[in-house]
Amino acid sequence: MMDDLRTCDAVQPNLQALSWEIWDRKYRLRALDGTPIDITPDDTLIRVARAVAHVESESIRQEWETKFLWALRNGAIPAGRILTNLGAEVAHTLGTQGASTINCVVSKRLNDDFPSILDAVRDAGLTLKAGCGIGYDFSTIRPEGALVRGNKTGACGPLVIMDILDRLCQSISTAGQRRGAQMAVMDIRHPNIFEFIEAKRTKGRLQNFNLSVLVPDAFLDALYNGADWPLIFPLDPARLGELDEDRITWQPYPDTGNCLHNENGHVACEIIRTVPASELWDKIMRSTYTFSEPGVLFIDRINNNNNNWYCETIRATNPCGEQPLPPSGACLLGSINLTGFVTRPFTPSASFDWDRYEKVVSIFVRLLDNVVDLNDLPLDEQRDEILRKRRHGMGVLGLGSAIAMLGMQYGDARSCAFTEEVMKSMALVGWRQAVALAREKGPAPIMDEPVILQSYHLARCPELAQRGLAIGQKITGKELFAANVGYMSRLATACPSLLDEIRENGARFTHHTSIAPTGTIALSFGNNASSGIEPSFRHAYTRKVLADDMCTQVAHRVESFEFRALREVMGPGIAPETLPDHFVTTNSIPFAGHLAIQAAAQKWVDSSISK
Repeated sequence: MMDDLRTCDAVQPNLQALSWEIWDRKYRLRALDGTPIDITPDDTLIRVARAVAHVESESIRQEWETKFLWALRNGAIPAGRILTNLGAEVAHTLGTQGASTINCVVSKRLNDDFPSILDAVRDAGLTLKAGCGIGYDFSTIRPEGALVRGNKTGACGPLVIMDILDRLCQSISTAGQRRGAQMAVMDIRHPNIFEFIEAKRTKGRLQNFNLSVLVPDAFLDALYNGADWPLIFPLDPARLGELDEDRITWQPYPDTGNCLHNENGHVACEIIRTVPASELWDKIMRSTYTFSEPGVLFIDRINNNNNNWYCETIRATNPCGEQPLPPSGACLLGSINLTGFVTRPFTPSASFDWDRYEKVVSIFVRLLDNVVDLNDLPLDEQRDEILRKRRHGMGVLGLGSAIAMLGMQYGDARSCAFTEEVMKSMALVGWRQAVALAREKGPAPIMDEPVILQSYHLARCPELAQRGLAIGQKITGKELFAANVGYMSRLATACPSLLDEIRENGARFTHHTSIAPTGTIALSFGNNASSGIEPSFRHAYTRKVLADDMCTQVAHRVESFEFRALREVMGPGIAPETLPDHFVTTNSIPFAGHLAIQAAAQKWVDSSISK
């Protein structure tokens, strides 16, 4: 047995009633007759540890089951699909047949034709039924009213396709207790962008979608310069001779399945109309202020900082935005609860147990990597993508709670330094494990795949030319992956030998860190620790949750983890109105504090953060 390093100086209040109920309803395994198989939340952890250890060779399986269970008991919390589905024998339990351990995927590219749309609906049905959320890029669907040559009618436009998928998601989510989740993105150049921005002004429309606008750097330049902005769509090659040259522009727009490309790979597009960039931006800001949507995805920044910059183009994210993914991309998630590493909380000697934290990170990396092999994704393209790149997204929860327990104030200099160190430590430990696992089990297959050098490879990484390499030559993926580009340049600065090791051995995965919303796992297994990198919403409040009939709402009294921990230390007489000044909540923190924490965390996150 591995020694349990948990110190008695850490505080772990009893699980509150709502936390227990959420575990009971969402994560507890039951027999077909409803009899509980998992008697306590710890039984759920035992089930997961045993299932994920089964990936290991038989000679070391028991050793890793013990280590995985230790990490799970010490703050490693896999995402909901893993907790629910791993170790559930379908024939004998209420587990869902075909359920995946993966939380999120992105659809394959939608071509602008009817068969492609029908395929997308079929794929969405299978994916949602497996329990995965989906992101789609609708920029490739021709605008409403555009000519459909086959039947000489006007196109229905992308929003009608979104309506169909919304109804599909609704019908699948009503069959079980997990509500389906989808993300719709649209390029800010699309002619229907105004309708997309305001789609949710219609009551009840697109309730199963989050919305985000893809914003390239060129739009920001137009906005800052007070310029007009063209709304465009790829030109039907048959119409090339019908348009004046001033109505044609070559843009880095996604291929719709029937496009003309120039030598730079740009697509011939028709300028439908132009609008002031400021008008379009104002429309987004007003809608976001009023309806909290759409979000904004700075798509050029995403692709420039993508670890797989050399071989994939990202156009969409998972439903909550923490995972930018390529077509058919998938990612499994997991978070580490930071509250359990705070020793002697609320005292002048409060500290963070860095040794135990790094040990948990190290073991959790292997656990999540094993889940890749247990993905149970429904589509061949999805399985091929995740097995080829082996992405995972490890993040944190309880950051806001831990900051309060350490006597810091969320958003101040000390809390930002702590946040950065938490994520830096996770990154460095994780990437060292990526190399170690590559040596032991082999790198992600993409690392050994050949890549033909192109001009953009040399432009992004001039050191290739300095090594005597030229356009048209063949090198391995790991050589480009370990180039001093984007996020990897930050790793190179912190640990100079790391890129050399990746260049030699490859890495077990292409992406390591991502911070998800962690809603119900923070509430259940985290005992209402703060979600993701957020502060606590309130320290004592009433929360309404859906009853088993999925219609009735039931009110529950809940408390933040740090409030319960404070009463554990100081005595039950502490009231919410007498909490220390650094016990802040979401609405009491200036926006600059929220941004400062996100900036500190993002520096060491190689995917994204849901905030």
